[in-house]
Amino acid sequence: MYIAQEESFGPVMVISKFKNGDVDGVLRRANTTEYGLASGVFTKDISKALYISEKLEAGTVFINTYNKTDVAAPFGGFKQSGFGKDLGKLFLPQYS
Repeated sequence: MYIAQEESFGPVMVISKFKNGDVDGVLRRANTTEYGLASGVFTKDISKALYISEKLEAGTVFINTYNKTDVAAPFGGFKQSGFGKDLGKLFLPQYS
């Protein structure tokens, strides 16, 4: 779907079905987009949440919540979403 492939800024949440236990299939689907600013994982299984958060190509991965962060924390995205996090190689020239 178009909405699942675009980077929307607003109160938008895409919820998609997947086969029971097909976590790697969900990860493949999530990581095939050209964007990766933020994502959210909702589950009762903390081991599964941590596994998914490590594999997602997103700058921020929220677990069982969304958009709860400290504005002072460095943030950025992957792929076409932003320039990366502060203190990364791309940001060093800005501090000289």
